[in-house]
Amino acid sequence: MSVSSQADTGLEITDLQSDVSFAARPIRAREVTVIPEGMRRIAHALVEQPENILQVLVETAVELCGADSSAISLEKVDRTEDAYYHWVAIAGQYSGMFNAVFPRYPSGCTICLERGRPQHVRAFQRYFDILGITAPLVTDGLMFPWQTDETRGTIYILAHSREEAFDQGDLRIMEILADFAAIGVRQLRQQKLLMESAGLVAEAAMANRLAHMINNPLQSITNILYLAAEGHHGESAKAIGRQSLGDLERLSALVRELLSLPQQNTR
Repeated sequence: MSVSSQADTGLEITDLQSDVSFAARPIRAREVTVIPEGMRRIAHALVEQPENILQVLVETAVELCGADSSAISLEKVDRTEDAYYHWVAIAGQYSGMFNAVFPRYPSGCTICLERGRPQHVRAFQRYFDILGITAPLVTDGLMFPWQTDETRGTIYILAHSREEAFDQGDLRIMEILADFAAIGVRQLRQQKLLMESAGLVAEAAMANRLAHMINNPLQSITNILYLAAEGHHGESAKAIGRQSLGDLERLSALVRELLSLPQQNTR
């Protein structure tokens, strides 16, 4: 098991790929409509309000996973060792630290990006003393790396009092949200380019294709939510859940495909 000790930094980072204790956690039941509704909200923001997508992502993460806090960090363009990560979106108890800047070390983000896989995190008082800040401890948390073009970052969910707040269901949800975070940053960059130059036709075409590609699974999820709202519960809830899961997988696959597309050259 890959574990970074908290003895000197106050951080405990464990690679989820080999974390047997996390894998053994019982998976809690979730309302059948919660995940489809959360993904619908994110997809809507991605198409209609890309400038808000990152904040919508962390707010949705708090709601879907029952987290106390959620945040997205970016490597700064003008980063230094002491000012390396920038919290660009945050929700929950840590909301007051929006726009905060953190060093490269000690940092769970650095370990998460170096390993390139989801990590389990706990942060003790020693860590906050080193940073010189006052904030609730992290008693349970998940961190996910993502990258788009030259930009890298992490998205995470945190609990501040519960020791086993998250499970494999949260892991899957956050893997999907991490993909959305990456494509959200790409969309924001392209939107900025479009504002700077109306002649960037290729970027406009990509944004348009995105809207059309995600429309079908998004419409299907909307229909499922309508059925649930009309009282299709009980025995039909399982069928609704299976159908919504399939649509979420399609939506996630489309996002991964878009992330794999090369960035269009700017002239």
